[in-house]
Amino acid sequence: MHEYSVVQSLMTQCEEHAAANNAAKVTKIVVKIGVMSGIEPYLLETAFNTFKEGTVCEGGEFVMNIQPLKIECQECKTVSDLEKIEYCCPKCQSIDVKVIDGEDMFLMSLEMQ
Repeated sequence: MHEYSVVQSLMTQCEEHAAANNAAKVTKIVVKIGVMSGIEPYLLETAFNTFKEGTVCEGGEFVMNIQPLKIECQECKTVSDLEKIEYCCPKCQSIDVKVIDGEDMFLMSLEMQ
């Protein structure tokens, strides 16, 4: 379960940002998780809630925004959020598409005190 190592990295980022801003604690953590990132949101949330105790994130709210797969068709230039994970343009049915979002996880924002 690689979610534990992802949470460890996330905690490190939170601690670094808190220290850089002279904050005693992080009250809210917002992440964006792409549907094709390989991260299971439920497992990530469970890991975060398990490991936040005793850190600057203890008591902090964890918000996950799930990002659908977004593609740009290289033929008709349409940008689409895909309902199904099919690498095909919903407008012209071309398979010549470029993924532009939905494959990564990002720390989007922190609220600190």
